[in-house]
Amino acid sequence: MTITGKVTLKKGKEVSLQRFHPWVFSGAIHNAVGAVDGAWVEVQDYKSQTLGYGHYQRQGSISVRILTFEAQVPDERFYERRLDDARFLRTAASLPSADTNAFRLIHAEGDGLPGLIVDWYDGVAVVQAHSSGMHADRERIAAALGKVFGEELKAVYYKSKSTLGGNHAEDTDAYLSGLGAVPHVVNEYKNKFYIDWEEGQKTGFFLDQRENRKLLTHFTRGKTVLNTFCYTGGFSVYALSAGASVVHSVDASEKAIELTRKNLTLNGYNPAIHECHAVDTFEFLKDKEDVYDVIVLDPPAFAKHRDARHQAVKGYQRLNTEAMKVIKPGGILFTFSCSQVVDRQLFYDTIVSSAIQAKRQIKVLHHLAQPADHPVSIFHREGEYLKGLVLYVE
Repeated sequence: MTITGKVTLKKGKEVSLQRFHPWVFSGAIHNAVGAVDGAWVEVQDYKSQTLGYGHYQRQGSISVRILTFEAQVPDERFYERRLDDARFLRTAASLPSADTNAFRLIHAEGDGLPGLIVDWYDGVAVVQAHSSGMHADRERIAAALGKVFGEELKAVYYKSKSTLGGNHAEDTDAYLSGLGAVPHVVNEYKNKFYIDWEEGQKTGFFLDQRENRKLLTHFTRGKTVLNTFCYTGGFSVYALSAGASVVHSVDASEKAIELTRKNLTLNGYNPAIHECHAVDTFEFLKDKEDVYDVIVLDPPAFAKHRDARHQAVKGYQRLNTEAMKVIKPGGILFTFSCSQVVDRQLFYDTIVSSAIQAKRQIKVLHHLAQPADHPVSIFHREGEYLKGLVLYVE
C-alpha cells in the first residue's frame, strides 16, 4: 500500500491503540502531515514510534480507522488476507451451508476492516463503504474478492450512496465486476427470499436477524403472530414455516409490504390469508387487544447519534408498552433495538419501564444478539449493536 501521510498523536492518546481499539479521534491528533482524505496514513505516538496504519478521514469525529497494528507497511495482498480470515471464520460458523447461502462476509471492525461491510448473496458480493478510505479502495477490495473466491464470485455490487453521500455520491451504487440479476433468490434455513441489492434497504436484506428468526419458530406453531416493521417479511415467513395459524405483517412502507407479499408467495403462503398492512405500527396496535399470541418488534434504529438517545429510549418504551398491553395472556414478545448508542443495559432497563407501565408480569426467556457472521472485536465493544429479548407476558 502507498502511505501518503503521517499522523502523530498527543501524549497519552496512544493508550487506546495499544489496547487495539481501531479508532483515532480528531482530538487525539497532535499533527497530520501529508494526510489526504481517504488515503492510507501511518500513525505514530508522541515518541515517533509506529502504532499502525489506517485510513484518514477529514470529516467526522473519527479521523483514522486503524487497519493494522503492525509496524510493517501493509502490502498489496492486505485485503486478500483479511478476506481469507473472514471466510475461515464463516466456515467455522457453518456458513454457507446446504440450506443457507446468504451471510455477512465482512463486518467492519469485527473483521479488522473498519468502515467496510460485505454481504454475500449466493455468489454476489454487495460492498458497502462507511469511510472515505474504503471508498477509495473499492477496486482493490473487488479485486481481492475475485482472487479469494474465484469462480464462486458472480458479481460485485458497490452500494454506498446512502452511507457516504456528499462528494462520493457520483461514484457509488454500481457493479465493480460481473452483473447480477435482481431480484435474486437466496436460501436461509430452507426459507426463500428475494434480494434486491440495487433498490432495497441496506445491502438488500437484514442478515443479522437470521438466528433470531430461527428461534422464533420454537414459539409459533398454531399461534397468531404479528410481525411489525416487517420489511421483507423475514420473521413472517419463518413463523409460517413452523406452523403458525395466521401471521399479520405490518410496515409503514408500501414498498416493504409488497416485498413481504412476494416473499410469502415465494414460500407458498397466501398473502390474502396472512394479511400485510402498510400502516404505522403504533396505529395498528390501537385496537388489537388479545388478538396475537406472538408479537415481533424489530424497529429501525431510533437513534443513530448519541444526542438522539433520550428520544430513542422514549420511543422504545412507548412501543413495548403498547405491545405488552395488547398481547394475549401467556403471549411471547420478541423485542429488539439495533441502535448502537442504546447499549444492552439501557435497552433492558427501558423494557423494565415498559412492563411497569403496561402493568403486566414479564419473564425473560432469552437474551438475543447479532449472529456469528457479525462478529464483535473484543477490543471494540461498539461493534455490538443488535440486542433483543424474548419475553413471556403473563
